[in-house]
Amino acid sequence: MSQKRDPIGVMDSGVGGISTLRDMIRELPDERFIYFGDMANAPYGTKSTEEVIACVRNVVDQLTAQRIKALVIACNTATGAAAAVLRGELSIPVVGMEPALKPAARMRKNGSVLVLATPLTLHQEKFENLMKQYGEGAVKVPCPGLMELVEADDREGARRYLTELFERYPADHVDAVVLGCTHYVFLKDMFREMLPERIAITDGNEGTARQLRRVLDRENLLNDEGPGSVTLQTSGGESAMALMKKLLNS
Repeated sequence: MSQKRDPIGVMDSGVGGISTLRDMIRELPDERFIYFGDMANAPYGTKSTEEVIACVRNVVDQLTAQRIKALVIACNTATGAAAAVLRGELSIPVVGMEPALKPAARMRKNGSVLVLATPLTLHQEKFENLMKQYGEGAVKVPCPGLMELVEADDREGARRYLTELFERYPADHVDAVVLGCTHYVFLKDMFREMLPERIAITDGNEGTARQLRRVLDRENLLNDEGPGSVTLQTSGGESAMALMKKLLNS
């Protein structure tokens, strides 16, 4: 079988990357995807960089054993910790992601840009470099625990969490909010409901999907024959698999 027909591996610490996967399926409907949610080791965002790299390597070993033609790290935390390392170790293309601060910065007027992400993402060198380029008016907002509420499918808990958060950051002085964790994208409707319409909400999913297309095209790996497919895998149990299926089809 042609390498073009080989699957694309997509990984995250849990279900968050499903939001990225949905955009990639729309962008590349003829591709075969294998998604791995590492629920047994979630969350990544409160681990050390070394611990995250070890977790990511373990998942990548399982994906490369299935002859993937490219790897997408659908997790901002894991990208910052492990993408550069993996690019030095793997012979296949590695596509990562970063908080969508650049488009948010373009929408800023005189207010601030709130960057919501895991504590580790906000402390990584990759994000610091992004802040140097586009961080004027940006405010780091670490959100420990919010990713876990998404993993638990606890929308009421998430609503209480965000209500308390926005009490600390009055909307009058905010121009944009960056969803800097793929899990938060599943709460986008909640963010939109809670924030004034004038406040922009950005995430990195569409940009990551477009970047994957560019990389596959450059490497002559685009599959244009179909049919596309999705295989879901997890280090978690049956409840984790059920939640991934629910979010993929929501």
